Amino acid sequence: MLNGKRILLGVTGGIAAYKSPLLVREFVKAGAEVQVVMTRSAAQFVTPLALATVSKREVVSEMFPRPDDPNSTSWTKHIDLGMWADIMLVAPATAHTLARIAHGFADDMLTSLALALRCPLALAPAMDVDMFLNKTTQQNIDILKESGCFVIDPEEGELASGLVGPGRLPEIDRLVAFVDGILEKIHRDLSGKSILVTAGPTQEPIDPVRYIGNRSSGKMGFAIANAAALRGAEVTLVSGPVYLRTPRSVRRIDVSTAEEMNTAVHLEFENVDAVIMSAAVADYTVANPVNKKIKRETMPGDELTLTLKKNPDILKSLGEKKQNRVLVGFALETDDGIKNAKEKLRRKNLDLIVLNNPNEPGAGFNSDTNVVTFLTPAGQAEHLPLMSKFDVANRILDRVKSTLTWLT
Repeated sequence: MLNGKRILLGVTGGIAAYKSPLLVREFVKAGAEVQVVMTRSAAQFVTPLALATVSKREVVSEMFPRPDDPNSTSWTKHIDLGMWADIMLVAPATAHTLARIAHGFADDMLTSLALALRCPLALAPAMDVDMFLNKTTQQNIDILKESGCFVIDPEEGELASGLVGPGRLPEIDRLVAFVDGILEKIHRDLSGKSILVTAGPTQEPIDPVRYIGNRSSGKMGFAIANAAALRGAEVTLVSGPVYLRTPRSVRRIDVSTAEEMNTAVHLEFENVDAVIMSAAVADYTVANPVNKKIKRETMPGDELTLTLKKNPDILKSLGEKKQNRVLVGFALETDDGIKNAKEKLRRKNLDLIVLNNPNEPGAGFNSDTNVVTFLTPAGQAEHLPLMSKFDVANRILDRVKSTLTWLT
């Protein structure tokens, strides 16, 4: 996948920066074009001349034009390079750089470029063990992952300080394989397509404090939205209440109740090519929620009785008017999974249903992995092994793409 690709390599000020020329050389040997962007502190560990020599391109480090070059256009270079690249890898990524990217700082060329990218951003953290394991660093890494960045774990071993633990920059061949693997999954094959994704739970109010909900984390839907955006689609994400950051290049609409999700989805439906309904929408809502907190002291007896009414069936209503759109649904089943999913597929006029069982190891709530089975109207069933939700998302999108191609 590296042959003919354009790679931005961000080099920051860690001791592992001395390996950067070797990394550039391997990318070039694989047929890639490499543009190095380095911070000022990185130059303390590796010279710009060394990196320029192996990349055969001038190293970029400064945001502003040089005073002796009135024709320089470096003030837009972060924009130009952000559109030029197929992927950006920051290796090594210091704790300081991770924090700046995670929180949107743009105080040098590298971080400005990270904000302006239109391609995947990959990060290889490398630092001393206590810095890496520090709670703040781990929180920043979580933020970056939730935002759609790809993060490779550092290796364990002896560090420059003499301490032993995680923090070493992965070996060159592992970094090359990491980038190659990302590019293998990210084809701009959905450019020009508009995809609507739903994610997370809904919350049906009992009173201003309490609600009926479920344990959905939204991670599957957010992974789908992220993967679709990386593949070039225009993505709208309608999400119930979750604690996840919006993936890059995704338009997000926040809702709370099933009725609100129903309204938002139908407003967007006419302008999309495909809908992937991964949200765990509540089947029932409270018929008469009250506008004041229910006090246990004022309730007679030991029981509270709630009257529930059915929520609108969003997926079924979309299936009734889908026309040439692709419609994907999910079936979370704990028993008779295949039978129940097939019935849902037929009854709601879906092109694909994704079946999973929350009791299966690796497929539980709030997990980063999933185990699913695809079912189609033609009776095909494909069982996928345990894999990351991002990989599951891409397998779903492969099906969406092939169906869209067939419809057109």
